Amino acid sequence: MTQSSKSVCEQPVFTKLFETHAEDIRNFIYYKCGNKEQAEDVMQEAFIKLWDNCKKVIFERTKGFLCTVANNLFLNQVAHKKVRLEYSKIPRSTKNIESPDYVMEEKEFMDKLQNAIAELSDGQREVFLLNRIDKKTYNEIAEMLDISVKAVEKRMHNALKQLRKLVKNI
Repeated sequence: MTQSSKSVCEQPVFTKLFETHAEDIRNFIYYKCGNKEQAEDVMQEAFIKLWDNCKKVIFERTKGFLCTVANNLFLNQVAHKKVRLEYSKIPRSTKNIESPDYVMEEKEFMDKLQNAIAELSDGQREVFLLNRIDKKTYNEIAEMLDISVKAVEKRMHNALKQLRKLVKNI
């Protein structure tokens, strides 16, 4: 079987790809995060995405696909951690002056918002969180993701449109 006719969906080929690239992908993420367990988890998730999309991935481009997916997974984790960190910085009053109805509505709204963000496509969620949480400009996001500024604008527009649809009062 020649290199160009190999299918990523074949078990022996996939196993060989894993054996060949797993350590490189794990090290790539480890150098970014400094956490072996996180790097291992991201590497495994990248290979799961490769298996899920094996029919779409050209054999010769598997390493690039794995690096891109692993990087995006890592960036999503970082964005999620930043959201949690920002949320934890919000001062909490020991006295609750809001009515129980207000507190319940606020919690329902936050749940609705988090679910709506989770329903965005990977690209839309990544652009939305980088812009709104990390305060990155469209130019910075475009450079980070290696896409055009117009693509960033389009993803943000679609993300906001979908969020408005899913969560009223935004």
